[in-house]
Amino acid sequence: MQNQFDAAVAAIQPVDTSLAAKGQAHLDNLTKPQGSLGRLEDLALQMFLINQGEGPAADPMRIYTVAGDHGVVEEGVSLFPQEVTRQMILNFLNGGAGINVLSKTAGAELYVVDAGSCGEGYDEHPNLIQAKVAPGTANLAVGPAMTREQCLEALLLGISLADRAHEDGVRTLGTGDMGIGNTTPSTALYCAYLGLEPEAMTGPGTGLDKNGVASKAVIIGRGLETNKAAIESGDPVAILAALGGLEIATLAGLIIGAAKNRQLVCVDGFISTAAYTAAWKICPAVQDYCVISHASAEPGHITAVEAMGLRPLLSLGFRLGEGTGAACAMYLVRSAADIYNKMATFADAGVAEATE
Repeated sequence: MQNQFDAAVAAIQPVDTSLAAKGQAHLDNLTKPQGSLGRLEDLALQMFLINQGEGPAADPMRIYTVAGDHGVVEEGVSLFPQEVTRQMILNFLNGGAGINVLSKTAGAELYVVDAGSCGEGYDEHPNLIQAKVAPGTANLAVGPAMTREQCLEALLLGISLADRAHEDGVRTLGTGDMGIGNTTPSTALYCAYLGLEPEAMTGPGTGLDKNGVASKAVIIGRGLETNKAAIESGDPVAILAALGGLEIATLAGLIIGAAKNRQLVCVDGFISTAAYTAAWKICPAVQDYCVISHASAEPGHITAVEAMGLRPLLSLGFRLGEGTGAACAMYLVRSAADIYNKMATFADAGVAEATE
């Protein structure tokens, strides 16, 4: 598995920034004051580079909502019982969740992936991918959440999801998650990867009160101390295995696979950005292929995003996960492609350009 994973990472190529002048010249020649469409122009140029100097392509779009359970819930880090993960997977398959509505509104396909929920398998469904690596992780507060082999299996699962989408012609991917307790491993990963403190990064997750947040920060701190050797190794896969989750590792693999395939990724909120952080630590070039869809209302998210020098596209107060923020960002992705490809130039429209 290690060799297969290493080969996928090695296949990732940074975008060719020498093409940026050509793309920027086209954007500047459209019938508008230069830069007047702001972040949409930045996004269009990013997509132009991903598409190797051709007009940006946004569609087709697909969201993978990946589920996994977490042993650390036994420490009381969530208001909701672990059974909710399984119940929400069924809700996704019945079309009743926020991501079902918003992915449909965005015109994106939705697949639900069981990477590590507790319990047995599910009835077959055309939009369900059953690829359970393990029925949940171990408790990160008392030892590693995953073995390295489990982590690699989840990473390779994510790469395979990107490859499956690539074979189907998908140009834009969205990340989504479901897993009761998963803000705890996500926070631990931010702290380990970015040198941040649990007290500053820990938030309410499913709605913990002040005392609950403080207790959660202590548990995260204990997990960081327990897994100190993995953190000090500097090996991003070892850190992910020690502190992460099966859905988080799968999403990290999805991002790596998408970068390999030159697909754009709309990264969702707090949990998905933790997966992005892991992928970025494994291979910094994934940054060229990703956008942070929105600023999560989970308080530590913007701190982590800024620590990586990134800016979210949207700030809507979301804290649901599932891929809902990614779905909303997909409208902007399509809009960016359309302004590049469909707006008239000054010459085409017979409009006088600005004078010096």
